[in-house]
Amino acid sequence: MSARAKLSTKFQISIPKSVRVAQAWQAGQEFVFIPKGAGVLVVPVPELEDLRGSAREADPTKYRDRDDRH
Repeated sequence: MSARAKLSTKFQISIPKSVRVAQAWQAGQEFVFIPKGAGVLVVPVPELEDLRGSAREADPTKYRDRDDRH
C-alpha cells in the first residue's frame, strides 16, 4: 500500500482514508511516533483492554530487579 500526505503549515498531516480503513484507525485514537533512521514509525497506543492476557505465560518469580544490576 502506498499513500501520500502533505504536512500543513500547522504541522498537521491528514492520514489518507485507504490507510485509516486498512488499519481500522478511529478519530480520537492516540499514536506514538518512533524515530527510525531517516523516517518515523507511527504506531497506535494500545488500550489497556487490548493488553490483558498478553503476559499470561510470564513467570513473575524470574525477573531482574534494579538491585541486581552492577
